[in-house]
Amino acid sequence: MKPFITAIACILFSINVNAQSRYIIKLRDKGTNPFSIANPSQYLSTRALQRRARYNILIDSLDLPVTPRYIDSIRLAGGVTVLNSSKWLNQVTIRTTDAVALAKINTFPFVVSTVAVASRTNELEVPVNKMLDTAGTESFFTSNSTSSTESVTGNIYNYGASRGQVHLHQGEFLHNHNFKGEGMQIAVLDAGYFRYLTLPTFDSVRANNQIINVWDFVENNASVDEDYFHGMTCLSTMAANIPGVFIGTAPKASFCLFRTEDVASETRIEEHYLAAGYERADSIGVDICSVSLGYFTFDFASQNYTYANMNGNTTMSAIASDIAAKKGMLPIIAAGNEGASAWRYIITPADADSVMTVGAVDTLGNVAPFSSYGPTSNGRVKPNIAATGLRAVVANTNTGLPTFGNGTSYATPNIAGLTTCLWQAFPEHNNMAVLDAMQRSASKFTNPDDRVGYGIPNMKKAFSILLRKSYTQQSSVAACIATVQLNVKNDHTMNVVVERKQSNQVAYTLLKTIAGTGNFTNKNISFTDDLASTSGGNVSYRIRLDIATDTSFYLDSLTVNAPQSCTATENKIQLNPNPVIDVANIIISRTAPTKINIALLNAAGRKVYETSYQQPAGSTVKQINMKQMAAGIYFISVFADDKKISTQRIFKRNN
Repeated sequence: MKPFITAIACILFSINVNAQSRYIIKLRDKGTNPFSIANPSQYLSTRALQRRARYNILIDSLDLPVTPRYIDSIRLAGGVTVLNSSKWLNQVTIRTTDAVALAKINTFPFVVSTVAVASRTNELEVPVNKMLDTAGTESFFTSNSTSSTESVTGNIYNYGASRGQVHLHQGEFLHNHNFKGEGMQIAVLDAGYFRYLTLPTFDSVRANNQIINVWDFVENNASVDEDYFHGMTCLSTMAANIPGVFIGTAPKASFCLFRTEDVASETRIEEHYLAAGYERADSIGVDICSVSLGYFTFDFASQNYTYANMNGNTTMSAIASDIAAKKGMLPIIAAGNEGASAWRYIITPADADSVMTVGAVDTLGNVAPFSSYGPTSNGRVKPNIAATGLRAVVANTNTGLPTFGNGTSYATPNIAGLTTCLWQAFPEHNNMAVLDAMQRSASKFTNPDDRVGYGIPNMKKAFSILLRKSYTQQSSVAACIATVQLNVKNDHTMNVVVERKQSNQVAYTLLKTIAGTGNFTNKNISFTDDLASTSGGNVSYRIRLDIATDTSFYLDSLTVNAPQSCTATENKIQLNPNPVIDVANIIISRTAPTKINIALLNAAGRKVYETSYQQPAGSTVKQINMKQMAAGIYFISVFADDKKISTQRIFKRNN
């Protein structure tokens, strides 16, 4: 989509199709390919292979590079320059004005078709302005300006001008808990990244080597700093790190900068470039692709799409976007800026099935008039969610300091950065689980509409959704002791709170708090509850996670049954197990409050354990750890109000 077209961008050209010089050569197969599915390390990085293993994604024929012999045959057909190839779409783009060479290529048995898609650059008399988005030229911050906002809120970052677009999603919650994008990779696919190598906006990412890969698919070189500004302004919403002035949504992520758009024209070859960009991102092992591009009208009217084509299954760019998702990446794509135009609807690849399509709002949640309407032409909810794209804060092209910009192009990287930080916390969940959590956390999940889809995501809620998804629990009851085992992700700022409700109670009461420890990882946590101290019957527990002072939510609940034998209907003593290996349980039931003494003697009559306590009416379980004691015969004596009421023999064995 030319980084998104305004009304004045729709300039029509009368160019003879016969003058076109760039073509897409569609191939029949990947026959005689020297690469194999059995050896994917030839064409996929270790990181890419690790992602496939983590999410059980099979290597298939789409992963195989285009057959080199086919490319060589096309190149040697005559006056032909091969531009690049797409293995997912199994096609090659070329530049040629050699009609004989083109005719020869059409005779190759491995060629399905040749389609003219673009003219020679010098045939375009007037450049087409295809950028949908606008960015201001005046900075509203000076280089020495500061803000005290964050000193009041206590956030780890002093966001300065960008606070509103982060706070709209409670994004500071992720940053405050150390999820800033570390270890994650984002590919930005756009029209150029003008001056990203010198603007102060990117001092931090440059110093920390966070730009890990750069490629220009239009010019086939590794330089994008001199090209159009649009990709740079999109990048700034994620990568900026000027404390007190401008902080992006994923300031610690690593970035790939791919130029797939040629702002001088609008042709379908750019959809091919987009597919090639996705493929490079996939082979590197990228997690999220931020795509502020889209297509519906072209320089050649014969190439134009209709709204009926916006069904997620027709266009090259939508098909490539869905394949990118199939390979484990999460494409996040701008809905388009056609809401106030005659077209009105989303544009491709925003119509793709398995991507996160983003509409635009302001920092108060008001819908931007220009944001494209959904749904897809076959009725699916689009956009999926919305983020700040109206008066979004982006980098000034001259100073790098913050200015305002408008467009769904800016809403897209804003939310792509936060989604990256969320996924950093939960790498065990795949791209579709993350997309689902973002939608479920959004403000209109129960009643989506055609402007913002499921609404504005809330990162606290999305975090809780994925944390619950990672959580497991199980319980057991033995000797009047309920044991509950939990597996929960937490860290030193996150406490597990257990609440209990007995069968004769209406409300839950606090049972215990288990303090979190260490870094954010899965922890095995267990607690026990003496059912003899309850009223019997069903005993219910609720498990809550308190995250510092930020948020609190229930993970799950469970119910156990307290056996009738655990409640005191008479004075009695029970001992189990016998023989014992590790722990001996003494169940003492009293119908009235009693002072209890317990003594454990070995066979020689020497006391090896003793305890005393005041027992209320009811049953109590006391445990004696005998694991380290020698095997043999022992005697347990129980005294009630200083009178011996029981002596029982117990046998200790080692296994």
